[in-house]
Amino acid sequence: MNCLQNLPRSYALPFQGFKCNPRKLLSCSLNMMLHFQGGMNSSNVPRSMVVKAIPGSTSSEKTSNSDSEGKKSETYSHDMTEAMGAVLTYRHELGMNYNFIRPDLIVGSCLQTPEDVDKLRKIGVKTIFCLQQDPDLEYFGVDIGAIQDYAKKCGDIEHIRAQIRDFDAFDLRMRLPAVVSILHKAVNRNGGVTYIHCTAGLGRAPAVALAYMFWVQGYKLSEAHRELLSKRSCFPKLEAIKSATADILTDLKKELVTLSWEDRKCSTVEVSGLDIGWGQVMIYYSLLAHLSYSSS
Repeated sequence: MNCLQNLPRSYALPFQGFKCNPRKLLSCSLNMMLHFQGGMNSSNVPRSMVVKAIPGSTSSEKTSNSDSEGKKSETYSHDMTEAMGAVLTYRHELGMNYNFIRPDLIVGSCLQTPEDVDKLRKIGVKTIFCLQQDPDLEYFGVDIGAIQDYAKKCGDIEHIRAQIRDFDAFDLRMRLPAVVSILHKAVNRNGGVTYIHCTAGLGRAPAVALAYMFWVQGYKLSEAHRELLSKRSCFPKLEAIKSATADILTDLKKELVTLSWEDRKCSTVEVSGLDIGWGQVMIYYSLLAHLSYSSS
């Protein structure tokens, strides 16, 4: 495991209850709404992150597996760079990598084996908050069931899934309020240190951590962003967080919208517009799609 930053275990203090700085009016309002909810581009963002491994002796089988994972990592890193608009590198074959953003909050890459659960327990983690979807796990061959089962057997750590689609700023925007609500309840329930992860820990996970710091912990978004980048090189989509904040404050409601088209030769349909953002699109592959779409 590559731990990019470690802090003394004594810093991992549990949350004793929900508190809000009265001067942070926006944060307080958001906290109240999140509690009852069910369900900027930055020019100073570090442009690359590479995790280095310590060389050692390996068997030919392990070397072959590592080579295969290395190729998958290269493909994933390329896709991530194209989608995120920043040069980001993830090496799955090197194991977990993470950073303490706060003494009680870690952002990192995905767990790969049940043994990773023990590694997190040793540094005081009480909640593992997974944002990956099944295709993310399947791509790198991660057995999420084994990880969940082991965490459950341990009894002193909880594994939670709150899925967000990879490389999709609009999906991030729409899911953030519910995801942060789930996270907040888990933190209050479990205390200790919380480990938030996606696949690489460079997009979705830092975005959720930022939203949590902004909406729940009373940070200004710019302050939380600076704090995050001072601890971990990553590229969270700030515009998605800002849009999600506006959605909460304006009580954005969902309405069922049915879209249909007659051209049966097409293989994909892209939807764009003011509410989605002209720089973003939603892609649907079904020729007869019934879309549940949020409309302001």
